[in-house]
Amino acid sequence: MEFKYIGTELAYDGSQLRSLYAYMNHKLLGDSLIAWVGSCNISKEEMVDGEDLIAEQEIRGDLMLHFIAEIFDRDLFSGVCLQRLFADICMSTLKELSPEKEVAHQLSRAGDDIYFQDRKLSISVATRSPLSTLFHFAVNIVNEGTPVKTLCLNELKVDARDFGQQLGSKFCMEYQHILTATKKVRWVK
Repeated sequence: MEFKYIGTELAYDGSQLRSLYAYMNHKLLGDSLIAWVGSCNISKEEMVDGEDLIAEQEIRGDLMLHFIAEIFDRDLFSGVCLQRLFADICMSTLKELSPEKEVAHQLSRAGDDIYFQDRKLSISVATRSPLSTLFHFAVNIVNEGTPVKTLCLNELKVDARDFGQQLGSKFCMEYQHILTATKKVRWVK
């Protein structure tokens, strides 16, 4: 899996969650993970989570750290498992990096989201196209512009760029270790 941190600020509107986005826009062919900073405002037309659509949720924030993973030759179940693994690696990385240990060590994961008590730190969704499985995962950098109570990287005193690069590298390394683990075992009769 290739990883690229994009240095320019880009708004996320949901249209980026599509097959070959990383390849066509950032020259990453195959399994990939991209990260960048930008605002978030997902229209109903681009929303893929049925639960959010039924509840007529707004998904937005003034400044977030975004990730999109694209994995080929995997089903949606595998994509959701990788999405939740990503959330766990995100949480453990924040616990390492944040000097605000009292808050960081109380972070918890519910499904694919990370919380501090009733304050939401992240958003995420996994989906499938005819070509690949994808997930979007984003972490609040600031609390402004969100429709729910949130926690943000600024409160945790964590630099978004450094965190994004570390999280991306750790996830790609874990992904490679998983692939290696599937190739080193003998079959059973």
